[in-house]
Amino acid sequence: MTSLNATPALDCRYRPKWHYAAGRNWLNDPNGLVYSNGVYHLFYQHNPHGDVWGNMSWGHATSADLLTWDEQPVAIPCDEQEAIFSGSAVVDTCNTSGFGVGGVPPLVAVYTSAYSPASPLAGRQAQSLAYSTDDGATWTKYDGNPVLDRASANFRDPKVFWYDGDAGSYWVMAAVEAEDREVVLYKSADLKSWEYLSSFGPANATGGVWECPDLFELPVDGNAGDTRWVLVVNLNPGGIAGGSAGQYFVGTFDGVTFRSESTVTEGMQTDDSRMPDYGWLDWGRDYYAAVSFSNAPDGRRLMIGWMNNWQYAASTPSQGWRSAMSLVREVRLEARAGRPVLVQAAVDPFEASGTELFAAGPEQLADGVRWLPAATGDVLRIDAEFQPGASGRVGLVLRAGEVDGVQERTVLAYDSASGCSASGELSLDRTASGDVGFHPDFLSVERVAVPLDGGRLRLRIFLDRCSVEVFAQDGLVTLTDQIFPAESSTAVGLLAEGDGATLVSLSVTG
Repeated sequence: MTSLNATPALDCRYRPKWHYAAGRNWLNDPNGLVYSNGVYHLFYQHNPHGDVWGNMSWGHATSADLLTWDEQPVAIPCDEQEAIFSGSAVVDTCNTSGFGVGGVPPLVAVYTSAYSPASPLAGRQAQSLAYSTDDGATWTKYDGNPVLDRASANFRDPKVFWYDGDAGSYWVMAAVEAEDREVVLYKSADLKSWEYLSSFGPANATGGVWECPDLFELPVDGNAGDTRWVLVVNLNPGGIAGGSAGQYFVGTFDGVTFRSESTVTEGMQTDDSRMPDYGWLDWGRDYYAAVSFSNAPDGRRLMIGWMNNWQYAASTPSQGWRSAMSLVREVRLEARAGRPVLVQAAVDPFEASGTELFAAGPEQLADGVRWLPAATGDVLRIDAEFQPGASGRVGLVLRAGEVDGVQERTVLAYDSASGCSASGELSLDRTASGDVGFHPDFLSVERVAVPLDGGRLRLRIFLDRCSVEVFAQDGLVTLTDQIFPAESSTAVGLLAEGDGATLVSLSVTG
């Protein structure tokens, strides 16, 4: 293992304020998301010994509000026999596992054992258990591990939940055969012995391996009598914007089989022509391995993703620590254009403590960029509503500045397809966003078709020191990208090309 002494000095220029990052060293996929006794637990893939991928263990952080996180000691460390890959955690309320003590339900983590050359199971990936009887403070590996072994090298990322329906009551595990692009489903009465149920896939995006599945039920438009099941499948590469991404399917689950109602293409993709028609969790470059919390209160479905992309994750310009999580998002199903789709809303760090710095609108926008001196900052929430009209492009210039004669800016713009058309294209351009030269795949412009609503475009934008998260049309579309501007690049501007666009309203909160 890499020595801690080899870890370079911490470089905190880009350390986010509201996005969780480990105090030092490498972080990737969120794991074991669970709520217990008033505390949200965020476990994650972590290298305790360096700021690049390796020595995979479960890091741990806790929060009471999903906004401020306290880093805890490493929960499940790797050893000579196995790396601790991704998985999930549950509150075993009825102590089905038998791990509970004194009537207190245990927390049970179900994780992938990636067996090392020193193990008798070398080269395999199988599912194992660890349990906690002190509410997540310490963890013990189960002596009977692994509990589910398919003799596969790519069987991983178990997401476990309690199913209670017409088929019975039992634990369900959704895992993947990654290279086969299949989600495999199993059931268990005790989390230890598992019985095969069914499989799903390949379908829709298959340009990379499938990873980190999730399966959950949601009401449509809040109607408890009309529900659908959502199957999340992350993949790498093959995302809509290039590299890592997450897709989702909407359908039914009868306790045995998931049946998709939103499949566009079955089997392996033959080309990329239908990519925009698939269901994407996010249309940006930096939202991956997204999974949801178990046992969240009030029936909320809360998700969080790794805010990075495997194309360049090891090269991002921070030293001593690397990578952050997205903001936590509440996801819901809403009927749009006659079909249920996911909509997302971030848990808002500015709701309780933010101060409005600037407000404007309604007003006509003149051609060009109008800078907003009162709205500068590196950590902001921006709420904007535009009526694009016949204007060519309208939007915002973010994190702008000049460094050694070079202009830095990230541009979020809506391009009306034609005159007063009902829809156009929303783009996020980070090609001049700051430090963009650390990897050739980082330069990018993300694009997504977004329909106007009554001729209007609504945007909610969260800026942090190394990221932009965009929620368009009340969360119908999201775009998440990392950016690495200079600390001095904090200007915000209103952008319009041509005449005819209206700023309906603008609020900047810091």
